[in-house]
Amino acid sequence: MPLHLTKVAFGCTQVETLRERIEWRAAQGPEFPVTTRYLPKRFAELEDGGSLYWIIRHQLVARSPILGFAEAEGGRTAIRLAAELILVQPRPKRAHQGWRYLEDADAPVDLGEGDAADLPAELAGKLAGMGLL
Repeated sequence: MPLHLTKVAFGCTQVETLRERIEWRAAQGPEFPVTTRYLPKRFAELEDGGSLYWIIRHQLVARSPILGFAEAEGGRTAIRLAAELILVQPRPKRAHQGWRYLEDADAPVDLGEGDAADLPAELAGKLAGMGLL
């Protein structure tokens, strides 16, 4: 079972802002590096099909697959992400600094075509909380 990370999408107040940021990076190459101070201790589990789940407005709203890890300048670590954004069923998640682990069993499911993909993340999160999604 893969392990995942969660991270706040800093400066993004909606999914479209994050999507634009990732699409801009995708134009430069197939990877989207996110730098962090330390290599996660459980990095081998993350490379085995893990994803980075993005938090916007206290909701897990999307994920980007983790491709691996590399050294970045200044002794930092780059989390290499695929330059794609996969919407997930919104789930409440408190904001935090840095990243946190997320077990595969606790990860939200991907939204398929026609699910709640067109709903704003906040509304979809409220509907999911009421058991309607």
